[in-house]
Amino acid sequence: SILGEKFPAGQAYEDVLKDGQVLCKLINILSPNAVPKVNSSGGQFKFMENINNFQKALKEYGVPDIDVFQTVDLYEKKDIANVTNTIFALGRA
Repeated sequence: SILGEKFPAGQAYEDVLKDGQVLCKLINILSPNAVPKVNSSGGQFKFMENINNFQKALKEYGVPDIDVFQTVDLYEKKDIANVTNTIFALGRA
């Protein structure tokens, strides 16, 4: 895998991505230091900050705004398919 680690066994895809850490690691591999500070603790506010920083980095990387999911799509599991589409869009950028 690009991250050099496996998804935790028994955890749902959306739960692994929910705090934004994996997404920030991904964009930092593709674009070093795109998200300079990744929060590993601090609760909801800090995890939503990770997601917002990932979204900002995506746009700077070249992913069109229309292809970037909304924070609630992931954090509140409103539209996980849209999150997946964003990851595919990152692959095309």
